[in-house]
Amino acid sequence: MKQLLFLVGDYVEDYEVMVPFQALAMVGYDCVAVCPGKKVGDTVATAIHDFDGAQTYSEKRGHNFAINGDFDAVNVADFAGLVIPGGRAPEYLRLDERVLAIVREFAAAGKPIAGVCHAAQLLATAGVISGKRMQAYPACKPDVIAAGGVWDEPSAGLDSACVDGVLVTGPAWPAHPAWLREFVRTLGGELRP
Repeated sequence: MKQLLFLVGDYVEDYEVMVPFQALAMVGYDCVAVCPGKKVGDTVATAIHDFDGAQTYSEKRGHNFAINGDFDAVNVADFAGLVIPGGRAPEYLRLDERVLAIVREFAAAGKPIAGVCHAAQLLATAGVISGKRMQAYPACKPDVIAAGGVWDEPSAGLDSACVDGVLVTGPAWPAHPAWLREFVRTLGGELRP
């Protein structure tokens, strides 16, 4: 089974959805992006978060990202793993009970879950990180700790990854090479050094 589910919403971080979606497709995975309230052919707006010297990231409007799956028809049994990109989308997607149920089903089935940046907000609300070591954007550290997660301090360049069983996390889009490599390994794929 090589199908991966992406949970996205408006103002998902541009690089954190586009790059993993394309990279995982390139290595042979069938990537399916779904969003509550959207159908195949609809798009979500993305935001570009940049690290340009302010005390936090800045935000700019990104590309439109096409939805290619039906949220209402998601069957976790059809997927090998779950990808949750960051940005602002996880903040409000965590209010959707069906989204939370999907995340919990992946966790209960022991299927690989990859989360980057603010995906920690959704994982924390779903209650699937208690006792798990993970990384996220540093502003999400209180969410991780409050949900019983174990904070793994990201590298200064936010280019690190953390693996705890089948949970693969990274702090932001600079971590793509690290967390994508670890996620593919967790899915049972092989990558050349």
